[in-house]
Amino acid sequence: MIPLALTANDAAAVAIVVAVLLLVVLAALRLARKRRAAPGAPPRAAPPAAPPAERLARGATEEEAAAALRRAGREAPRPVAPPPPPPAAGPAAPPEDREALEARRKEEYRRKKEAERLEKERRAEERAEEARRAREEAERQAREAEEARRRAEEEARRRAEAEAGKTLAAGLEKTRGGFMARLNALFAGGKVVDDSVLADLEEVLFTADIGVKTATRLLESAREKVRRKELSDPERLKAALREEIARILDLAGTGGAAAPLAVGEARPWVVMVVGVNGSGKTTTVGKLAAKLQGAGHKVLLGAGDTFRAAAGEQLEVWAERVSAPVVRGKEGADPAAVCFEAVQRGAQEGVDVVLCDTAGRLHTKMPLMEELKKVQRVIGKAAAGAPHEVLLVLDATNGQNAIAQARQFHEALGVTGIALTKLDGTAKGGVIIGICDELRIPVRYVGVGERVADLKPFSPREFVEALFE
Repeated sequence: MIPLALTANDAAAVAIVVAVLLLVVLAALRLARKRRAAPGAPPRAAPPAAPPAERLARGATEEEAAAALRRAGREAPRPVAPPPPPPAAGPAAPPEDREALEARRKEEYRRKKEAERLEKERRAEERAEEARRAREEAERQAREAEEARRRAEEEARRRAEAEAGKTLAAGLEKTRGGFMARLNALFAGGKVVDDSVLADLEEVLFTADIGVKTATRLLESAREKVRRKELSDPERLKAALREEIARILDLAGTGGAAAPLAVGEARPWVVMVVGVNGSGKTTTVGKLAAKLQGAGHKVLLGAGDTFRAAAGEQLEVWAERVSAPVVRGKEGADPAAVCFEAVQRGAQEGVDVVLCDTAGRLHTKMPLMEELKKVQRVIGKAAAGAPHEVLLVLDATNGQNAIAQARQFHEALGVTGIALTKLDGTAKGGVIIGICDELRIPVRYVGVGERVADLKPFSPREFVEALFE
């Protein structure tokens, strides 16, 4: 094989051709990359041009050409990978998928609206429940207010009743069921008033606990009017009896008005309270003290009943209730001395009224009545003119016996007024008529119950109305 001897010029030419070929290959590769790049991508900057071939042709050696080619390769920019192409749009959804999507959207919308409706209903129910609770609370408060009002009215009514006490008509209920019931039965039926009717009237009056004297007086008055032909029917006879009883009871001439205990000008005004055992003297003293205190009088109590063990304690209880001072002696002490001390203390302290309680005693026991006269005399030594009132307490349940008691006490002490107790517990209330008729002693008070207000000033007009109603 014949060796080929290349000259320096030939070698340079070969190098230039190889360099050109390399440049063509690089240009082709770059063009192919540009075609694969995304549309609109900015074109890459072209690599710097290789050294011109004329420089190789001007006598560069083969080594220089090779070095130039290597530098051209190092300085050529690295090819940049083109960005990945955007994802191609998928194929259009088929009609079945669009209908399912629309149905799903409608279902979601329906569920949303249903949730909103349920929420509205829940809120409406909550508002209705709140309104119901508020209404029930208002009704409950209204009921409580109404109950409180009723309780207050009931309490006020009970207080008023306690202050007013029983009516006299209520206290005379049993008396009306006895004496007046028989009298009304006699006048019933429209009978003509004749001797038989008068005979029946006599029986009723003499069994009515009004006393023989008073019964005889009423009967004679009725017979006289019948003889004068003034009474021809039972109703007129009943009216005549009522008028005569009212006249008997009105001792003070006040037209039937009440005449209770009057406090005079003397200070202290001394009231001596007397009566038989168990008539209610100490209780009457306590109630009378409460009434006088309520009327603005300053009251002092004298415990002159030193015989009964519990009398002093009972009077002290009443004294505490009415905030009144009380003067007590030892058990068995001289009652006259206790009453004397009470009157003196009342004068020193400037009290208005001194109420002296005394021991109960039978009107038939003369030594005991003499002791009572001594108490009266001693009280008179403590204050001039005392006692200013001698109040006799009688038990209405004693009936006609109360008239005998009143007569004995009046003869011994000069009774100025009577308090008739326990009138509500007996049918013998007509005894008042006999007392006023026979003894001409005014009835100051009547007791129709246990409360303070049940000790009522005696009103003849009210008594007659309650008796004949």
